Amino acid sequence: MRRDQRQRAEDREIARIAVPAFLALVAEPLFLLGDAAVVGHLGTRELAGLGIAATVLQTAVGLCVFLAYGTTAGVARQLGAGRRAAALRQGVDGLWLAVAIGVPATLLVGLGAAPLVALFSPPASVADPAATYLRIAALGIPPLLLMLAATGVLRGLQDTRTPLVVAVAANAVNLALNVVLVFGLGPAPRLGIAGSALGSVLAQSAGAAVLVWIVARAARREGTSLGPRRSGIAAAGRAGVPLLVRTLTLRASLLVTTYAVVLTAGGGAAGAVPIATHQLATTIWTFLAFALDAIAIAAQAITGRYLGAGDAAATRAVTDRMVRWGVVSGVVTGLGLAAVSPWLGALFTPDAAVRDALVPVLLVAAVAQPVAGVVFVLDGVLIGAGDGRYLAFAGVLVLAAYAPVMLGVAALGAGLPVLWVVFCALFMGGRLVTLVHRSRGSAWLVTGSDDPSGRRAA
Repeated sequence: MRRDQRQRAEDREIARIAVPAFLALVAEPLFLLGDAAVVGHLGTRELAGLGIAATVLQTAVGLCVFLAYGTTAGVARQLGAGRRAAALRQGVDGLWLAVAIGVPATLLVGLGAAPLVALFSPPASVADPAATYLRIAALGIPPLLLMLAATGVLRGLQDTRTPLVVAVAANAVNLALNVVLVFGLGPAPRLGIAGSALGSVLAQSAGAAVLVWIVARAARREGTSLGPRRSGIAAAGRAGVPLLVRTLTLRASLLVTTYAVVLTAGGGAAGAVPIATHQLATTIWTFLAFALDAIAIAAQAITGRYLGAGDAAATRAVTDRMVRWGVVSGVVTGLGLAAVSPWLGALFTPDAAVRDALVPVLLVAAVAQPVAGVVFVLDGVLIGAGDGRYLAFAGVLVLAAYAPVMLGVAALGAGLPVLWVVFCALFMGGRLVTLVHRSRGSAWLVTGSDDPSGRRAA
């Protein structure tokens, strides 16, 4: 009976963290969706320009996701050890690291907007609006990184509701500002695509200011200094390097997959069908990943706290529980995706060829959902444990095995469904094997307030 009560308590805690985290994750892409909805009314070339600029921005910000993940793990570990002041000190270090990365990134992207856009070889009619949007939107990189870091602090403190509220409010402000500044309502001038970029920067800055203020207020209550601390910023940076490598390997694997699809597509109008189909399938896969990644965020926060409290047995027990959550969630999303696969394509395209080609790909993706559920959970567990070095090693290993096989299969002329089978079986399967292997051992179960990634207790 006590075991049932414990499991119910674990389920409630996982849900308390995961549900708001999922809603916040879904809210994040709405910034660009809001921009696209408004900019699309300006014209096709502006919308295409936004797509190129958004790719650059998403890459720059996406590579810095370690600001959230690493901060969550470190803060949760200190919290579990009963060192709330030290937890917030690490959180403040993470905020300063976000500034240290964000300012030069803004200069690089803003000043290099035109050359970065030119890498995509767009026509001049698309390159001009893309560069215009990117120059202004680059000012939003520091706020976006601050939002990542502050969100990581709050997740580490077991609070996922506050980032959700701020994300929803910032998206509402973003949409309103886009409408006003793009079309020039009231006293505001009509700025076109530049207005969309400016509106996003203002909304992102407001969201970052709120989250940073919340973290700063909590730090002041604990008597924690808000000033920059060189050793703390450097330690946060070192801890983030393995997670950066992990992220690079994941993105490289996805790029290899896309390249393989293009390689097999061929030329002419018919060649656009598999590429468009792959893009839609990837978009749907990414959306479903939000649901599964929410449990991973709960895993980061809970694992770090339990290990910080020195309770390895409870960490193992709650990990097993979260893996079951991952399996169940994966089965649910897989069955749902399989059920709607014949009709889902109609929501995105009127092209019957793309809709027909999408169905078998989605069925392959549906079968892989339970595997994805376990992979995301264990990834979150090991991030929460500060086991970034192993995650980096495993990412490089899986990429080294996956890339030549995928490119070899593409060279043989395999169709899109076969390429997705290789993606799910070898890439996701490889991640599953490496993560399960690690989780069954005890090397990652390092207890206490010192972060195994290299940060010492403050």
